[in-house]
Amino acid sequence: MKKSILQTLGPGLLFAGAAIGVSHLVQSTKAGAEFGAGLIWALVLAHLCKYPFFKFGPKYSAATGETLLEGYHKLGKGVLLAFFIMSFATMFTIQAAVTIVTASLAVEVFGLTSDVTMWSLIILTISIFILIIGRYKLLDNLMKYIILTLTLSTITAVVVAFTKASDGLNVTQIIPSGTIEITFLIAFLGWMPAPLDVSVWHSIWSIEKDKTTLFKTEVNDAVFDFNIGYLGTLFVGICFVLLGALVMYGSGEIFSDKGVVFANQLIQLYTKNLGSFSAIFIAVAAFTTMFSTTITALDASPRAMDISSRLLFRKDWKKGYWFWIIFLGIGTLVILAYFSENMGSMVKLATIISFLTTPLYAILNYKLITSKHVPEEHRPNKIMRWGSIVSIVILIAFSIWFIYSLS
Repeated sequence: MKKSILQTLGPGLLFAGAAIGVSHLVQSTKAGAEFGAGLIWALVLAHLCKYPFFKFGPKYSAATGETLLEGYHKLGKGVLLAFFIMSFATMFTIQAAVTIVTASLAVEVFGLTSDVTMWSLIILTISIFILIIGRYKLLDNLMKYIILTLTLSTITAVVVAFTKASDGLNVTQIIPSGTIEITFLIAFLGWMPAPLDVSVWHSIWSIEKDKTTLFKTEVNDAVFDFNIGYLGTLFVGICFVLLGALVMYGSGEIFSDKGVVFANQLIQLYTKNLGSFSAIFIAVAAFTTMFSTTITALDASPRAMDISSRLLFRKDWKKGYWFWIIFLGIGTLVILAYFSENMGSMVKLATIISFLTTPLYAILNYKLITSKHVPEEHRPNKIMRWGSIVSIVILIAFSIWFIYSLS
């Protein structure tokens, strides 16, 4: 039985929920505050360059009925082992980065305590409980409301910001120079719209969607669902850059690296435009957005580690998913206990690592989607192949530029 269009929507919105988080609330707003609208070119370029490789995730799953991890394994055990090592090395930092931003917003929304580490524990505990009770189906349903709330509140804020802007908006594009500016650019690109390993998460969610609904997703439907989520991340990213540019650029105020202070500044960014009456609504919208990123990351990383470890070690451990969730939660709390006061550095480190690993994931996804493991009719056409190769070259060039700027 064929799915309706509405039934296919889900994994693409989960992708958007995972992507619209630190990269948008933190990095895009900072880009607007520090460079005005001058880095919109970089935001668009990041989406264009990463588009094929994110798309290959759900497309591969729909075409083969497998996740990208099974595909990596078919390319060679060493390929999957490399993914396992990279994921293990980065998953704690990534989870810590998104959790601390969520916890900082929780301080603003709920008060109760200003202890960010305590709020991180509460958030992780609640997230694990939700995953135990609802698992994929609850995530799938919850994300529709979260994305709708964030999008409407952000559009409203941008429209009002334009109406109140006295000096207009300078759209001159800027090429960063110097180590500090280039480092920011690479961090900005690293999670815009998301780390490329999220393509693996997307492929896992696609398979889970089919298991939950008992429908087989067609390739065209999977691509349609992905495109909706991907265009949504681009649109919201531009909105946050514009907000930062319209409200913060040229004001002399800069965003703090301390989580709680940044959260307060972020909420003021909205309320300055919409009025103090909207403070609670905006705070809840921002918190909900980051909470969705926290819970999707907490769900996806353990799934990826469980599947890859099962393939590598040929041992099916029924409790593997839960082991990795608990392990990830504990590791995240350990990091936050020591680095919670320096949110900015933690986010920057996580985003730079993600960017430097992007070319590798791009090459793997391209190699897999063009291999014999994918039915010929679902392999990329010549235009997409050349576009993918050009994108890989650009991503490698940016990495070399960043490394050179450090010397």
